[in-house]
Parts: sequence; structure tokens; C-alpha cells
Amino acid sequence: MRIGLVGFGFIGAGLYRRIVADGGPGEIAFVHNRSPDKLGEVPRALVCERLDDAHAFAPDLIVEVAGPETSRLHGEAFLKFADYMPLSLTALADAALYERLTRAAARSGHSLLVAHGALVGLDSLAEWGEMWDEVIISFRKPPASLGLPNGTIEHEPIFDGSVREIAARYPHNVNAMVACALATVGLDNCRARLFADAGIDHLELSVEARGRDGSSLSICRRQPARGVSGSEMAAAVMSSVRRAVGAAGAVAFV
Repeated sequence: MRIGLVGFGFIGAGLYRRIVADGGPGEIAFVHNRSPDKLGEVPRALVCERLDDAHAFAPDLIVEVAGPETSRLHGEAFLKFADYMPLSLTALADAALYERLTRAAARSGHSLLVAHGALVGLDSLAEWGEMWDEVIISFRKPPASLGLPNGTIEHEPIFDGSVREIAARYPHNVNAMVACALATVGLDNCRARLFADAGIDHLELSVEARGRDGSSLSICRRQPARGVSGSEMAAAVMSSVRRAVGAAGAVAFV
């Protein structure tokens, strides 16, 4: 599998190095970054200066780690010639964009891939997706991880509403919430709760899902913070890239 990377920050660079060192899921087709001067370790032949030229590198999969705007500007074009895995999933909270991307994938036979990211248990949530009646996903983060001044807000959420609403308000912080909503009851019906807690130095994610038949699923995860992401994110993305091999359908969860 030939893999194109859009973005070369903490996650993008970490993923690049893992693929180069491992080679298990495939090889690097190209790397694009808004600041080309940061691509010193990338061979010149693999640098894609303009995303309009990405098709010339013949990628099988394009992974976005650059921000939601990439999907808005290039997602449909990418899906004409490759599978597309946007890690900035909050872009998919735009209902019109999500529809355009899924239609583009269906027309081309490629897949829009939803990576699990920080969300453990995505397989179970997606497999039982039609059964869920109520899903609540909560984040508890240090204020700095949310771009907020340091302060203590421990018990009351700073946001309590739909995933679609929180994705618009915090577009760089709640990608796992979008993955959860897409896999279950949808962005308007999945409830999101966000807490800023100056008393912690890690990230906490919890999911409570209740089924129509009385069944339930509880998920809780804690991990060290690295900016807005968890410390495990590069490894989680690598796992999704591996699972992308053989993915099928206009939308696939990896």
C-alpha cells in the first residue's frame, strides 16, 4: 500500500517514521506540509508541494493530519483516486461535507476511513450501531489541552450538548467524539460532555452506551496528554493504517 501523508507535526512525523522503520502496512508515497522547510528528513522525491498534484504520486491511501480544512478543500478530489483517512474528524460534523465525501467514495469505489484514534471499543460500538438508543461520550482534560487559561472547573461541564455542536466549537479537540457519534446514533443524537480540570495532567475519555434491549457498554480510558492529543496517538494511527488494508465500503471504521 502506498501511503500519502498530509501534515508533518507531532502525529504526522511520528507516523512517517513508524512507516519508514516498519514498512508493514506499505511505503510512503508522498508527504505534504504547509511548511516545507520542516520536511528535511523526507527525501525530496517524496515531497508533494501542491495537494492538487497528489494523484501524480499514485497513493492508495491518504492520511490527513493537518487540520479540518484539508477535507473541505481536497477530500472529494482525494477520494477519486485513493482511500482517505481524515484524522481531523470534526470536519465531518459538517453534514453537507460528509455527504459529499461519502458520495465521492461511493462513486469511485474508494473508502472514507474513520480512524478510532483515542476511542477504544470503536469496533463494538460500530458492530452494535443499530441497537444503541442513547450514547454519551465525555472528555475531561487539563485546561491547557483545550487552549483555556489555567483554572479549576472540576464538576460542571464547560459543554453539554450534541457532538455536532461541540465539533463546531472545539474543532481540534473532539475528534474521538465524532468517531463515536458516526459509529452509533449520529452527530445530532450522540451527547457530548466536556470538562476542563486543572487538577489533572492527563486526558480522560468515557463512553456510556445503552441499547434498546436493556444492554449497556461502558468505556473509560486515561492517558498522558501531549498538547491536544494523547501520548499514544501515533501508535493508534499506525494501527488504523494497518487496518485500512482491505477496508471496503463508502465509509469504513478502522
